[in-house]
Amino acid sequence: MAGPEAHSNGDDGVLLRLPPVRGIGTGRVITGLVLAVLLPPGIELLVTIFGFRNFAMIMLLQLAVAVAVAAIGGLWPAVVAAVLGSFLLNYFSADPVGSLSIADPTTLFTLVVFLAVACGVALAVGLASRRAQEAARSGAEATALSELALRILSSDGSLESFLEKVRSNLGMEAVTLLGSSGQGLPNGAQPEWRVLASAGPNPPVTHAAADHAAVVDPHYTLLLRGGQLSAQHQRMLAAFGAFVVAVRERQQLVKSRRDNVRLAEGNKMRTSILRAVSHDLRTPLAGIKLAVSSLRQEDVNFPPDVERELLETIEDYADRLDHLVDNLLDMSRITADAVNPLLTGIVWAEVLPEALRGIPRERLRNELPPNLPPVQADAGMLERVVANIVENAVKYAPDSDVVLTARAGAGITVGDRPASELRIVDHGRGVGHKEVVDIFQPFQRFGDSPSPAPGGGTGAGGGIGLGLAVAKGFSEAMGGRLAAEPTPGGGLTMVVTLPLWTGGPQ
Repeated sequence: MAGPEAHSNGDDGVLLRLPPVRGIGTGRVITGLVLAVLLPPGIELLVTIFGFRNFAMIMLLQLAVAVAVAAIGGLWPAVVAAVLGSFLLNYFSADPVGSLSIADPTTLFTLVVFLAVACGVALAVGLASRRAQEAARSGAEATALSELALRILSSDGSLESFLEKVRSNLGMEAVTLLGSSGQGLPNGAQPEWRVLASAGPNPPVTHAAADHAAVVDPHYTLLLRGGQLSAQHQRMLAAFGAFVVAVRERQQLVKSRRDNVRLAEGNKMRTSILRAVSHDLRTPLAGIKLAVSSLRQEDVNFPPDVERELLETIEDYADRLDHLVDNLLDMSRITADAVNPLLTGIVWAEVLPEALRGIPRERLRNELPPNLPPVQADAGMLERVVANIVENAVKYAPDSDVVLTARAGAGITVGDRPASELRIVDHGRGVGHKEVVDIFQPFQRFGDSPSPAPGGGTGAGGGIGLGLAVAKGFSEAMGGRLAAEPTPGGGLTMVVTLPLWTGGPQ
């Protein structure tokens, strides 16, 4: 009797369970044989007791017994019942009674037909039982494979995870997926196979090292090591082959989509850089060139205050160019995932002198409380984060002070780690809820207008909309976050949250 089959794999528990399929097992066969031996004599005993001597009706009763035994025990018990019933009919019911000889040829023919019909019915019942068992088994396999497919689709989608399921479900020791391009090869040339993924200890990497090799399609082959495969497992292996193609194609689609997104972002950045170079970088260059040309005129003697103003213009535009180039380089590092912070313990106040260089002191109010615990940060990155946010706030709220405050304590976390936050508050016109996400996008200036903008620059004041994008990227690279909140009474509050320093690498 086929019973429930299951394979388990450590962490995942039962990965594949075949529902129990009950055919004609040993117990039913034995029961059928017992009935085949007892029921035909029982029929003859009953008809003898009641004096019933109708040969045709007795034969039908024996045929019914053969059919009943076939339904219970299958083919061979039914054959035993049919043969025994025919002998009993011959001996007790056919003339001459009490002898195996048959006086009437018609009775012999009837007995032969009875035996043939009984055996035919038994054969049909047994065949139907086997077909029902096979259908139940096929249905169980289909259900199990469907469940497995859902598990695969809901998993992480990696080939290693898929092959581990194949290995455990087939009871193999190791499984390897080989791949080959199979394109551009001359006629008769053998493809070069490469290992795409594997599962299990010491996975086979060549056909000779494997116990089984399943050709999924011309580009993929599964190698298995771990003994023989049953017919059922071979059918399952064929289904796994279709799954492996689906998983592989799914990976390629995800990779293709990721590459397309990166290409689109790269094209957007290149377009934005060209736009920045054509306008935001050329404007200060033009100002520098004009001031230098004026100073180089030999026939003009500028008063000291005019000369000092021209030199200040050159210095201001040069600083602006340096800041724009720094933001471009930093954004390219963030986009390329090439930011590698050197994390140490830093107190918020330590980075303010360098970060606030060049910001008018009369515009700032430092309200940081003393004795705040250090945060986990890269000093240079944190300076850039604070400098970009404060510069943005000064531009965005030209008529109000910019307040810096910080706090740490219960309720302030990054993930599951305690943290501290630096709040940079302005009282400008603020931004709407829909614009909060946009101000952190690279090359995004508020409304794309020349007015002061919270996105990191202005058309008149210079900037290409990278200030807050760089600040957000550096904050996240240090394990923290940057968020924007409305200031009570109007304005915008930027909140930099970083985990507290614990004195070791995180």
